[in-house]
Parts: sequence; structure tokens; C-alpha cells
Amino acid sequence: MPTRYDPFHEVDRWLTNAMRAPAPTAMPMDLYRQGDVFLARIDMPGVDPSTVDIDVEDRTLTIRAERTNDVGGDAAVQWLSRERPTGTFARQLTLGYGVSMDKIAADYRDGVLTLTIPVAEEAKPRKVTVSHSAAPSSAVLSTASEG
Repeated sequence: MPTRYDPFHEVDRWLTNAMRAPAPTAMPMDLYRQGDVFLARIDMPGVDPSTVDIDVEDRTLTIRAERTNDVGGDAAVQWLSRERPTGTFARQLTLGYGVSMDKIAADYRDGVLTLTIPVAEEAKPRKVTVSHSAAPSSAVLSTASEG
């Protein structure tokens, strides 16, 4: 039986693929400020904690991690669906000048990497007290009345 070629079907398929939402990032992140620290929570399920590498260089924080395929002997496996990405993943954050780069802490628990990035002391808001006294202004008045 001959197959019919439908050019509109082909265009529809192409547009559907082109308009599809981009694939989610392998390391989705939430970033927020809580008091005097910035917190970055990065999802990394299935990542061996020993493969997590975090570097800070020139105000750029780089996170690298590796997720391996835990199915042994790929030659004997017939994949029916394979949606979990494997390999080495990287994520970079550009740090502002108001953070304390030497005090960044990292904790990996339950597949989530939490980075705690403290605000630098010099970047924290401060109150400036205003002092006042009557003595200096009265001295100025008294010298002005003498002359």
C-alpha cells in the first residue's frame, strides 16, 4: 500500500518541535537572600557527593558534578525511555562585590546542594549615630558677640 505524503503534517511536526519549551536544565537552582546570607539550593539527584567540585575564581563560582548511569552493561540493556541526563554538568554564578567569598559554605544532602554565601561585613547596612552638643555652638556665638 503506498504511503501518502502530507506536507502540512511535516510542517506541523517541525513547528511543534521548534515551539516546544526548552529542556529543563540538569541542575535547577533556587537563589534567595535570607538575612545576611544568600542561599543557592541546586537540585542534583543521583550525583555522587565525591564528584561535586566547587571553585571560586575572579568573582565566578563554578559548580561541577557528575551523574553516572547506574545501569550496568549498556550493551545488554534495551532502553524504553531515557530521560535522566548523565555526564558532567556545570553551573556558574557571578558573585557581586558585596559577598564574602572566603566564607562560602556548601552542604549536600538528599540530592540538594546548598551553598551559603555570606554578605561581606563592609556591605552590610549600618546606622550612623549623630552626636550633638550645645557647647561648640555657644562658643561660636559668644566670640561673635564680643567682636
